[in-house]
Amino acid sequence: MQEPQVTDGAGGVARSSGPAAVRTGPWHAVPALFATTVVVSVLGYLQKMPCRGVGFDFVPTVRNACYTDIYPLYFGRGLADGKIPYLDKIPEPVEYPVLTGGFMHVMAVISRWFGGPDAVSRGMWFYDLTAVALILCAVVTVIATAYAAGRHGLRAGLLVAASPALLLSAYINWDLLAVALSALAVTAWARRHHATAGVLLGLGVAAKFYPLLFLGPLFLLCLRAGRWREFGRMLAGAVIAWLVVNVPIMLAAFDSWSRFYTFNQERPVDWGSIFFMAGRKGMSSVDNVPTLNLMGEAGFAVLALLIALLVLLAPRRPRLPQVLFLVLAAFLLTNKVWSPQYVLWLLPVIALARPKLPAYLLWQAGEIVYFFGIWWYLMAGSLEQPGMGLSDTLSAVLSGHAPAGGINDNVYYIALLARFLTVLLLAALVVVDILVPRLDVVRRDGVDDPAGGVLDGAEDRFVLLRRPASQAA
Repeated sequence: MQEPQVTDGAGGVARSSGPAAVRTGPWHAVPALFATTVVVSVLGYLQKMPCRGVGFDFVPTVRNACYTDIYPLYFGRGLADGKIPYLDKIPEPVEYPVLTGGFMHVMAVISRWFGGPDAVSRGMWFYDLTAVALILCAVVTVIATAYAAGRHGLRAGLLVAASPALLLSAYINWDLLAVALSALAVTAWARRHHATAGVLLGLGVAAKFYPLLFLGPLFLLCLRAGRWREFGRMLAGAVIAWLVVNVPIMLAAFDSWSRFYTFNQERPVDWGSIFFMAGRKGMSSVDNVPTLNLMGEAGFAVLALLIALLVLLAPRRPRLPQVLFLVLAAFLLTNKVWSPQYVLWLLPVIALARPKLPAYLLWQAGEIVYFFGIWWYLMAGSLEQPGMGLSDTLSAVLSGHAPAGGINDNVYYIALLARFLTVLLLAALVVVDILVPRLDVVRRDGVDDPAGGVLDGAEDRFVLLRRPASQAA
């Protein structure tokens, strides 16, 4: 049976990556990727040591830019008292989806075996054991990304494994659990295990909301390629997996189960969001939560519609990771919350969508600027000081220490915009690669969509605008 063929960016014939290429994978690169991920993850753990040494006291933590939710929420969500998330009544229920709450509970149980009767010791064990589990999630994410990338596997894997963002953000929260499941889902799809991809994606949604956004790109690309059976199997697997994890808790403790959803609807504008800056600059409407939700949802809906049009109008079907990245970027750019660790969501998909260094390094620089900016801004608030201006902040940083008293509003806005604009730049460059396929580094050597699975090399079945094959460049 012949492999399907599509035109490449020069009007010739592009090679499908093919099932054989996907099955082979970059096995030879696994030791290097494993070692790099572990080294970077251990460095990330060491970066948190100054805070661990002071019991994660808030002011030293933000001064040293090594904040984590893991240790304080061990005490703040009843885990230190042996409470079971969702099922036991506590003043502040776990505000995460069920699989993350279950992950937290397992770590809390194991920490009791090592920490003994002392709550502080158990809390430190909880943090350390969680860090080990998250390192394993990082390894899974990197290797899965490499396998989904095909012949660019080593490059894509290293972009994730050696990322400064991974080093700095791995242990802020539990996001790496969902990131690993999502990366595995993409790899399973690439290997044409559609139901398995759905199960992994459903588990990802049960750990964090954002993997739900993967369904939109898969629907649009399967619509264009006419791959309804495969999409249906994936969707069925996702729904079943999500229900299996969620329904028991939903039935046993609905109010606690729904805390994640109500919390996110009711929470006000948060740090990191462009709406936070807009509110501080005089846009009072962001202080009204229903209005804020409407603005964010409407902004995302507009961008999602534009992405859908791009997918169905592009001269050549976009690659799956390109559309995944665009949808995630649109969600973050219009969201009312943009926590520092959300950078982990983007790492695997941008490594697959655009494995090129210049813009990637600029984006990483923007993320580093924001990472330190948010903690030093919170330090100023905690100390009830106005914070340093730009010149004093730069002087302090060049001298090798944190700005005394933190940073002021304007310096924080620079950090916020550094991240916002570099993500926007990456999105714009991905759009250019979609519209001009010959600029796409993955397709430059004639392959189609290594992570696309059944989409790889598939012929178009539905497009909004037909073009002659010679114009599909």
